[in-house]
Amino acid sequence: MKRGALIGCGFFAQNHLHAWRDVDGAEILALCDRDEARLDETARRFGIERTYRDAAAMIEAEALDFVDIATTVQTHRPLVEMAASAGLHIVCQKPFAETMAEAQAMVQVATSAGVTLMVHENFRWQSAIRAAKAEMDRGAIGWPFWGRVSFRSAYDVYSGQPYLATDEKFIVQDLGIHILDIARFLFGDVASISASTRRVNPKIRAEDVATMMLVHESGATSIVDCSYATSLPRENFPETLLEIDGSEGTLRLDAGYRMTVHNGEGTIEHDVSPPLLRWAERPWHNIQESVLNIERHFIDCLSNGISPETSGADNLKTLALVYAAYTSAAEGNRTIAMRDAA
Repeated sequence: MKRGALIGCGFFAQNHLHAWRDVDGAEILALCDRDEARLDETARRFGIERTYRDAAAMIEAEALDFVDIATTVQTHRPLVEMAASAGLHIVCQKPFAETMAEAQAMVQVATSAGVTLMVHENFRWQSAIRAAKAEMDRGAIGWPFWGRVSFRSAYDVYSGQPYLATDEKFIVQDLGIHILDIARFLFGDVASISASTRRVNPKIRAEDVATMMLVHESGATSIVDCSYATSLPRENFPETLLEIDGSEGTLRLDAGYRMTVHNGEGTIEHDVSPPLLRWAERPWHNIQESVLNIERHFIDCLSNGISPETSGADNLKTLALVYAAYTSAAEGNRTIAMRDAA
């Protein structure tokens, strides 16, 4: 049994705790949050008796194997370094760091300490996305040469996470990082990126629309587009839609979790709807299922001594795309070569 503690009891951390209860071989023994009321409420909800307002005190007092860091990005580096120095394995929420230098430093400290560091980059763990990748891997559409990874919505994300309306950076850093990671997952690492961003909602501070073009090292081209300013007849939040063209066919993941694979053998439609977990609620259930999937993956990696898919080292490549996208947008959609941005 791997013994863990959660640092940060905010909005999304509640999903972490629900999922940890369903992960065989893991147990959350303690909670930490600076907000005493939020800490007490979360402890009551999940029946966790040991609570702390100071992470260092918790790490010193508890016999732990890992920590799950679900705090804001500004706190990640000191918490990662603290956990690594105590020999604890680490799950860290995204965005991993505010700068590439910070991210690289965290990866290095974990490597030097010999601990596993996984970034909670969960979108690629949605069952619909995994189903699309499985079709690609089995060669259903041949070599994928073009793709579109799209997340467009007018869902009010600000009510649950009000800081999103006031942050200096928004959609690329908060949502686009997930969609860029899916593009990497599907088409491989990226050779170059260009981006355009804009703010449509006058009530928020930063960009709420982004369109990015990626040229992958495989030769594929993908379009990654994100919007929280798109009002549709059917609200698709929080679904990621896919269009993938291959040398032998096409794959489409449409709204409502309908996946269509077309090739020389014909056309097959699949229902790839995520399960509705007992603690989940629509429309969040696909995200909530992905949290369970990535936490299971983390424990499997610890048990088998292997590196997570979204290790800190791997996430450096996704994070580099985020910063390159902002640079490109600020410089008139200039194409950024990733070999120069890493």
